[in-house]
Amino acid sequence: MKKIVALVLIAVIGAAGVYYGPTLKHKFLATATTTTTTTTIPYPIAPLSGTVDTTRLSVTRPSLLVKVENTPDALPQWGVDQADVVYEEIVNGGITRLAAIFNSQVPVKIGPVRSVRPTDTQIVWPLGGLFAFSGGAQYAINSIRQSPTRLITESTAGTAMFRDPHRYAPHNLYARGAGLFTFKASPTPPPALFQYLKPGTKVKGKAVSKVVVPFPSIYPVTWTWNKTTKSWDRTLFGQPDVTGTGVRESPKNLVVMEATYVNGIGTMSSYANLQGSGNVQVFINGKEVDGTWSRGASKADVIMYKTLTGKPLRMNPGQTWVELLDAPYRPTVTP
Repeated sequence: MKKIVALVLIAVIGAAGVYYGPTLKHKFLATATTTTTTTTIPYPIAPLSGTVDTTRLSVTRPSLLVKVENTPDALPQWGVDQADVVYEEIVNGGITRLAAIFNSQVPVKIGPVRSVRPTDTQIVWPLGGLFAFSGGAQYAINSIRQSPTRLITESTAGTAMFRDPHRYAPHNLYARGAGLFTFKASPTPPPALFQYLKPGTKVKGKAVSKVVVPFPSIYPVTWTWNKTTKSWDRTLFGQPDVTGTGVRESPKNLVVMEATYVNGIGTMSSYANLQGSGNVQVFINGKEVDGTWSRGASKADVIMYKTLTGKPLRMNPGQTWVELLDAPYRPTVTP
């Protein structure tokens, strides 16, 4: 009996979504088989991490941004190690706060959840999706309401947020990742924020063992290259930054963006201006790659990263941590 070759066109987005940089393109793949039991179904690439998604769920849900406290009272934080992208921003008083963005993974517990700030509008606008926070001053709430996101606060989250009775307010509000993802939002999936290196690509740049990001007051952050995990170990307040589940914060990519904080550092109305352009230092594979970032006139535009020669500045698949450093300052780099 002759073998019958069946040409199977796979037209399921969750199985055939292919990401090229910040733009999502769906590519229909053809797979030939000589039996009725063997069919090759490719896994999609998670848009915000660049990793292979064996669950196929990342392309079925929007992004979820959760505001996370970053003071000594907040430690240990929960769920941040499972974020695809984390932005660290300077807020009033010179303290820093995190905007943790989830899509490929859904932590059981995220937090402590804290309030919105104007910089968040700049960060979340291209993503749309869900934005979870505890509340905020009216000027900050007015700002985030302009963005194309679905807002979720403690008063609207229902069982998706809860207070831990063993901690004191305001450092005891947490979110349930699965609960937050039951809220509907668009676009689904979110656009990619970065372009990624192909596996095995060698990175050309200066060798780096340690990076210190000079945030104000007690908030400078030290990042140390870990040759074993091939990631950047985070140290905060002079101690290893370890989550509530015992996981060391250690992203694959460290991006230090020089941004101008409008109205000055530490003021109530201060925010990082992420429109226009500026310098960027990207740390990947134990190397420093210098370049520029730029964004069009629209807040909906995705920020583009390029090398000093104008080529796309690509990241490793995995978590990316973006430090929004005030433009006059630069990180201290140890070879």
